[in-house]
Amino acid sequence: MSLLEVRDLHVEFTVPGANVRAVDGVSFDVEPGEALGLVGESGCGKTTTALAVMGLLPGNGRITGGSIKLGGEELTTMPAEQLRHHRWREMSIIFQGAMNALNPVQRVGDQVREPILLHEPKTTYREANRRVSRLFDLVGIEPERKKRYPHEFSGGMRQRVMIAMALANNPKLVIGDEPTTALDVMVQAQILELLERLRRELGLAMILITHDLSVVAETCDRALVMYAGQLAETGTTVQLHDRPLHPYTARLIASVPDIEGKRDLGAGIPGRPPDLTDPPPGCRFNPRCDHAISACLDAYPEPRSFAEQHLVACHAVDGTGRLRSPGELQLLPSAQAVLRAQQVPEAAS
Repeated sequence: MSLLEVRDLHVEFTVPGANVRAVDGVSFDVEPGEALGLVGESGCGKTTTALAVMGLLPGNGRITGGSIKLGGEELTTMPAEQLRHHRWREMSIIFQGAMNALNPVQRVGDQVREPILLHEPKTTYREANRRVSRLFDLVGIEPERKKRYPHEFSGGMRQRVMIAMALANNPKLVIGDEPTTALDVMVQAQILELLERLRRELGLAMILITHDLSVVAETCDRALVMYAGQLAETGTTVQLHDRPLHPYTARLIASVPDIEGKRDLGAGIPGRPPDLTDPPPGCRFNPRCDHAISACLDAYPEPRSFAEQHLVACHAVDGTGRLRSPGELQLLPSAQAVLRAQQVPEAAS
């Protein structure tokens, strides 16, 4: 049995005059000790999926369908107080932007100690304090600094405090919501290395939310690529890097500069993600896709499996699991326009 099982998850937000389906039929599993990356552009539903798993959706958000099971227990129908008991003991989250997530008027040690005392009432204050010191040491912070306030730490150190807090109750699953956002490149590498080391040493399962496939390739076993609230492709990081089947996945990979390749800017992905109050018909990527055909306007393609753990939702993939080239397809006019837009001149060397 998987540690986390998400099946056909639907999440909606109520906004003035409309309902936004931010997550639309997403399914995935996380095994014990596994690292899964949730990848996609901003607004694709990555964080909303994580907040739905944690039971932390804002007041205007709600789960409208599907199932979320943690250790075999259904979370979507669980009373709020019972779910609160599971949160932080069984699963925790590292929020992006630690300065916004930490209370600026409380010492960081008090904030890490709080979930220990809250979820483990038999633990004494002295023992909780010793655990905070051990957690700080584990994440590379001098235990003496637990008496300081968030503003006395650098961005990277604040993020380490957030990681210590997420580990306070020894959860089985930790979700990292873009934990390296707004950090410089060197600090990002340190935080990712820390997360990977802790995952190995503590046997944690992890969901890492990011828009950067290169980060996923370094830290995760598998990845789930999302677009406009829907699953585009999922597989091992090797499968997605070496043989991406969905045009969106291929464009995400191509948009990351190759330091050993040609010195060009890359084509990127023309256009912008759709307005989810009025999404395009069929596959939501079709207005920006260079492989779009008439079937893409009719219906969202059901995910198909072509190898172990490798699923793709794309009409342009043939029955053998090969993404057909644009020259083999009867392209829509929009796809022809995207092809022309992708012809980016090479940068000056």
